[in-house]
Amino acid sequence: MSFIHPTAIIEEGAILGENVTVGPFAYIGANVRIGSHTSIASHAVIEGHTTIGSHNRIFAHAAIGTIPQDLKFNGEHTELIIGDNNTIREFTLFNPGTQGGGSITKIGNGNLFMGYVHLGHDVIIGNHCILANGATLAGHVELGDHVVIGGLTPIHQFVHIGDYAMIGGASALAQDIPPFCLAEGNRATLRGLNLTGLRRHLERDQIDALKSAYRELFEKGNPLQEVAQNLFDTTLSPKVKQLCAFIITSTRGIPFIRKNHVVESV
Repeated sequence: MSFIHPTAIIEEGAILGENVTVGPFAYIGANVRIGSHTSIASHAVIEGHTTIGSHNRIFAHAAIGTIPQDLKFNGEHTELIIGDNNTIREFTLFNPGTQGGGSITKIGNGNLFMGYVHLGHDVIIGNHCILANGATLAGHVELGDHVVIGGLTPIHQFVHIGDYAMIGGASALAQDIPPFCLAEGNRATLRGLNLTGLRRHLERDQIDALKSAYRELFEKGNPLQEVAQNLFDTTLSPKVKQLCAFIITSTRGIPFIRKNHVVESV
């Protein structure tokens, strides 16, 4: 049985599943769909063509589905799709897509978005990611699964971040970060593998293979694309193949420091 506070405003046409809770002074627009067992706290705003799955928790003053912060947006039909079991904390701001970027902002399952996190238009988020307080993602950013973004870190538009990567707090990221890697700084560069995260999820032999590949790719001074292609063609490790494939297909380049301390953008 749902509980809707009498001061909440739910526009005609909105669809709420079973056991949805809506707190005081919350607003839910006419084109919103909310799955079962999701809770909406006080003063939250959910509007636009927004679909939210089940067992999500949306905290006070979150703004979900408001129009994109893009001057090209002209009222087109665009969407925000949120999966299941996400925690969306206070004063977060999630925008839907834009016509020029695919028209959809999409969030997976089991993610934690801490206070003041901003997801720009056409952002794609995988599953089980953690975005700490004040992390800000510009338009068209894509995150894989199990990505961690430290607090107060801005990420430039069109940047891709691979699975199990971590970006340190108070960094500023303008280029792609491959899966399994750790980056930090302003501008952020690779600092190694995200070993703490990898040990929680991968077997020892998988981590050892990634360590060897990382040395070949980033510490021996050879051309990055050539090394990545050679490793992709010869390795038996699916994780190393995933790492190399990301590098080969990167469009914004990978920021790293060679032994001569020159920042590369390959």
